[in-house]
Amino acid sequence: MKVKDKVLEYLINSGGSVSGEEMAKSLGVSRNAVWKSIKALQSDGYDICGVNNKGYILKNDNDILSGQAIKKRLESSLMGRELIVLYETASTNNYAKELAAKGAAEGTAVIARTQTGGKGRLGRSFFSPADKGVYISVILRPGCTAESNILITSMAAVAAARAIEKVCGGEVRIKWVNDLYMNGKKICGILTEALLDFESGIPEYIVLGIGVNVKKTEFPGELKSIASSLENETGESISKAEVAAQILNELDKLYKNFESGGFLEESRSRSNVIGKDINILKGSEKYRAKAVGIDNRGGLIVDCGGARSVLYSGEVSVRVIENEG
Repeated sequence: MKVKDKVLEYLINSGGSVSGEEMAKSLGVSRNAVWKSIKALQSDGYDICGVNNKGYILKNDNDILSGQAIKKRLESSLMGRELIVLYETASTNNYAKELAAKGAAEGTAVIARTQTGGKGRLGRSFFSPADKGVYISVILRPGCTAESNILITSMAAVAAARAIEKVCGGEVRIKWVNDLYMNGKKICGILTEALLDFESGIPEYIVLGIGVNVKKTEFPGELKSIASSLENETGESISKAEVAAQILNELDKLYKNFESGGFLEESRSRSNVIGKDINILKGSEKYRAKAVGIDNRGGLIVDCGGARSVLYSGEVSVRVIENEG
């Protein structure tokens, strides 16, 4: 761990003022190294004050994502025990896939304060402004068949919904299979990607990406009418570190037995699609149906003119049809 990270951890755990001399002695470094670390942390955006005869104080209203702040809140046995926090990356999913290909442990989590090329489903982008959200990707190695991947996404949606409600209250609904809504606005997106072993049909790894809009945000263009953030919807100040930690904690609880599908009843009860008329887009094909349920594999059961089918493919997009005049 870098000296800067050690100093930040010390300040977080101290809960008050601490002298440079005390930190230097405890960490086994020079006072100059502590001073340089304080300056670097201040440059990163941390509000650290130096008080005469008292030392340094990390203000309580800091809400910059750091491994130290997240780990302090972690209760998981697997998720996030290996934690990488970046200021900026093109995509946390891409970063995690590179780590997974090199053998990174299951449960390794990559979190970024901003993404320059955040990824959504079907080749779309995910709006990821600096220090406004939680952009997290977790490496999984479940050893299940590719058909179980949709259960991973459904599990993640329930875990993220639980985490968000735990942190800020408010009701979170799920739009099958990977979007979370609050007050009718999208506040979270999920993207699951896998590297498949074609001989066994079992993924070598799965990267689960979750992006949550947290802080007050002005959304550009067409996003204004469909997207929002937790602070926009609740009017409350929300801790990004708390959101990140609780997502990892809730994932940890559900992942242990995810193949049982025990979370699917909650997925059904949270659905904002079941019972609605929808448009289904699959490639260039578009047709209308009614969403009638979610099966025990996480697929969306739809009724099209009396004929029922189940949607599983990640290449399918579902759009709820609003009231038509």
